[in-house]
Amino acid sequence: MYTFSSKLKTLSLVLMVLGILGIGYGFLTAPKNIEEVEKILADETHGEHHGVANAAAGHEAHDAHEMPAVTPASHEAEATHDEAEAVPAHNEVAADSLTTPADSTHTAVAAPVETHDVPMHKEKVVDEHAEHQKHLEHVLKQLQNKPWAALYVACIFIMLISLGVLTFYSVQQVAQAGWSPVLFRVMQGITAYLPVGSVIFFILLICAGLGLNHLFPWLEEGVKVPGSVNYDHMIAAKSGYLNFPFWIIRAAIFLGGWNLYRYYSRRNCLAQDEAIDDNFYKKNFKMSAAFLVFFMVSESIMSWDWIMSVDPHWFSTLFGWYVLMSFLVSAVTTIALVTLYLKSKGYLEYVNTSHIHDLAKFMFGFSVFWTYLWFSQFMLIWYANIPEEVTYFVTRIENYNLPFFGMVVMNFVFPILILINTDFKRLTWVIVMAGTIILLGHYVDFFNMIMPATVGDRWFIGVPEIGSLFFFVGLFIFVVFTALTKSPLLAKRNPFIEESKHFHY
Repeated sequence: MYTFSSKLKTLSLVLMVLGILGIGYGFLTAPKNIEEVEKILADETHGEHHGVANAAAGHEAHDAHEMPAVTPASHEAEATHDEAEAVPAHNEVAADSLTTPADSTHTAVAAPVETHDVPMHKEKVVDEHAEHQKHLEHVLKQLQNKPWAALYVACIFIMLISLGVLTFYSVQQVAQAGWSPVLFRVMQGITAYLPVGSVIFFILLICAGLGLNHLFPWLEEGVKVPGSVNYDHMIAAKSGYLNFPFWIIRAAIFLGGWNLYRYYSRRNCLAQDEAIDDNFYKKNFKMSAAFLVFFMVSESIMSWDWIMSVDPHWFSTLFGWYVLMSFLVSAVTTIALVTLYLKSKGYLEYVNTSHIHDLAKFMFGFSVFWTYLWFSQFMLIWYANIPEEVTYFVTRIENYNLPFFGMVVMNFVFPILILINTDFKRLTWVIVMAGTIILLGHYVDFFNMIMPATVGDRWFIGVPEIGSLFFFVGLFIFVVFTALTKSPLLAKRNPFIEESKHFHY
């Protein structure tokens, strides 16, 4: 039986406390009204102007240093010349002031003509003021969204890792894989986070429906009502699908279905340890096959509902597969890292380098497939250059340049260069290094999927983002390693357990 070490438990608790403080700081420092937004924008403008002024002052100083010296004589000559030029100008002004009565009459008649521009000018000022107010309200929503979006990204990413592990586990059951049964209890321990993560995530969805944030534009008031100032005909056309009651019911069905499979499959696996036949194993086989059908449908719809709908004007037929690969490679990476940690503490005696090698092969293969999907989606949309589609990537390239292309390096270039070597797939330090980069890279991937539509160009990875990630990672560690203490780490009565114990590649 595994014992949860005090150091790891302390680490998880510290991460959760730091995370709560960071999340609280994000909500407390978010602007509450337009006046605060105006102050923030004024400070930003002042900072930009201050930098420009400093640069201009530097140029002036440089120019002054290079200018030739001016002698007193030349200065006096220039002054005399300026005074001479000023005299005609003064005479012209004096002559103009001596107008005749006819001129005066002409001037009086012309005056009312000029006053016709005043109402137009006032309308222009009113329009500019309205646009300015609209801009301020938009920025206010973005800045208020920032802590919510940070919380949402970390929550859905960690929850989907546990879902990915559950999916990988079900695939092993259906495939009747002989190499992986010694890792089943590790996978079951990681999936123990799914119920906890699901509850928190469902609460976040409820908060969105109650209007506590603006993560989903289609939930805004009046957006589907013709004649409303917020009316959007594209969103209104999707109202049969994108409406809160149907949306939250779908979420409840998906989360409930995943957790039910997780509960019964684990119960059957534990019961198999004490059974005298393979009935519980056969039940798990059938249940896993049914779950995979349910999962493939629910995962696609989930990706549309919870991620793509933050930008309801954009769509991609590849998006469901793309999201799946992102959290599935993260899931396999997490299995590898937890396995290596337990192995380093003297547990999992039957896990050998061949098992680690196979996990690393999945990390490599899924990274390649993720890259294929990323490039296919990007290339086809960019090449077609359809405005309602290409704007998705234009926004990210212009405003999220570093995380957008940095994510590709972290999720493709780095894993390919490291994990393509067969020997490296058996080295612990290589797997840990590559796995850490992959997990961070796919967190940035989810960041890129959600942040541009929710906070626009008001992004940066600061206290709320780091705090949210700390909290959910700490909670994940606490729940997973607590679950690992509840049952033996070896599924001893699995029909393929002996094959798995002696697996060598």
